[in-house]
Amino acid sequence: MHSQKSLPGASSRAKRMRLDTASMLKRFFFIEKSLVIAQSAWLAKIPQFEIKTLLPKMTWEDAVNANELRERVFELHYPSRLMNMGDNQDLIDIVEEAIHAPSPEAFILSLAEVFKPALLAAYQQYLAEADEIADGPTIRFLNAAVADKHAQVDTLRTFADEMLAQTDDATRTNARAWSAALGRRLMQIGGITLDEALPLQERGALPGHTEYHLPEVPARDKRFYPCQFYWPDVIVPNYPYGEGLRLQLRSAVSHVNEVWAVEAAGAAIHAFADLLGWAFVHQAARWCYDESRHARMGFDRLQQWGIPLGEVPLGTYIYDSTKGQHVLYLLGMLAYFETKNIGKKSSRAKAFSEMNDSTSQHDMEFDWADETLHAHYGATWLDKIHELRPEFPDYNSLKDRCNELVADLIATATDAQRAEITTVAEVMLRRAEGLSIPV
Repeated sequence: MHSQKSLPGASSRAKRMRLDTASMLKRFFFIEKSLVIAQSAWLAKIPQFEIKTLLPKMTWEDAVNANELRERVFELHYPSRLMNMGDNQDLIDIVEEAIHAPSPEAFILSLAEVFKPALLAAYQQYLAEADEIADGPTIRFLNAAVADKHAQVDTLRTFADEMLAQTDDATRTNARAWSAALGRRLMQIGGITLDEALPLQERGALPGHTEYHLPEVPARDKRFYPCQFYWPDVIVPNYPYGEGLRLQLRSAVSHVNEVWAVEAAGAAIHAFADLLGWAFVHQAARWCYDESRHARMGFDRLQQWGIPLGEVPLGTYIYDSTKGQHVLYLLGMLAYFETKNIGKKSSRAKAFSEMNDSTSQHDMEFDWADETLHAHYGATWLDKIHELRPEFPDYNSLKDRCNELVADLIATATDAQRAEITTVAEVMLRRAEGLSIPV
């Protein structure tokens, strides 16, 4: 009997087999998904404008990477499209603990010191061992993820340093203790690696654990002028939206105040992730990121014009109008205002063009493009919520109710509020007139 012969088959390329690779990528997906939800949930609790409007960019980047990971797992597991947690529950439990941070400082610090560096290191290890022939598609998108994570870590560390420097000793101490405790627990199971996590020996809430709740009053940056209604035309009868310079200023202030939409999209991601699934989280992360870009558009224009932040009104009335309501109404407000205002964007872009304000025109045109997409998101997902939870109102009924809620709150405006915001607006307008140039 002749012995069977074969050519040599061992090589470094064959270190990770198909199903082993799928398991690693699935683990990464669940981590990214958990961070997307936690980062979104915290937006309404973070006061600093730059952090509130740049964290959504990171969240969108994470969601894009998570979606690539998910699709790659499906390819490697074909024809199955199941994404169960498997043996990753202990690891994901630790990541999900991040949302229960005792303060914004603690939350941002845990991202900067624990979770983002750990993911970055895991992706770098994966790429160092990956086979560029067999696993080329994964290598391509993980290279992009590594670049994103590098930038995120640098930015988050800067944010954390600034936040800790500006807070009190107790908050600073508690934030550092929280981040350190999360790091220790993550290390107990071996960290985020290419291998399965070790069994978790220590369970239960960490010291400092503060059960997450969406705030009824959103946090606001104290450098701005705090108010509820951010421009007179909202509450003052016959106060004009404005033309020329007034339109430029009003539009920029409106853009800055889209921080409420950032918060609403983030709250919706947290509230409906389980009900609507990953497709919603993925799209809503883009929605939230778009709203943050709109807010930054206005901020950038006002800064270019030299308007002091202390004179820029930053309000809360749209968010406030949903007080006492289900989070659904924050998502409803997003859909309502997208469809309410989208028709005005083109005419305003044209007006800016005629006054040679190319930046305002540019921002308004891109805003319009985003909002056409958002109108589709709103109709799709609010219909889906009603389908899954018939006790919630349908899309059109919800928009009507949102209109009523806003009108009800506007009706509570006092003479003092009307006088105050009119004064704020006129101060801004006088300053802008001094900065203006002939058209």
